[in-house]
Amino acid sequence: MLKCIFTKTAIKLENNQETVAIPAEITTLDVTIPAKVILFNDDWHTFDEVIAQLIKAIQCSAEHAEQLAWEVHNNGKAVVFEGELSGCLQVSSILEEIALHTQIEY
Repeated sequence: MLKCIFTKTAIKLENNQETVAIPAEITTLDVTIPAKVILFNDDWHTFDEVIAQLIKAIQCSAEHAEQLAWEVHNNGKAVVFEGELSGCLQVSSILEEIALHTQIEY
């Protein structure tokens, strides 16, 4: 079990084995979780629909979106975005606006 103890001079994180003190002047902790968005192939979206949605979701060129669409078509899936989890959630949400099938791995 992890306990957080807030004092005037520090934030202490304790578990059964150790205590870590974080100076009070640190007011935020930047926690990033790397992740990736995988887009899966389907039989009902056209290449043009997928390309347009990829451009909208990851703000890439038409050429890059077409390359990704071909990778999805030929391999059944492709990693279309890598970044922080929050960015992946946004990209996945945009792709799913037209019912594309995505998965986020982290």
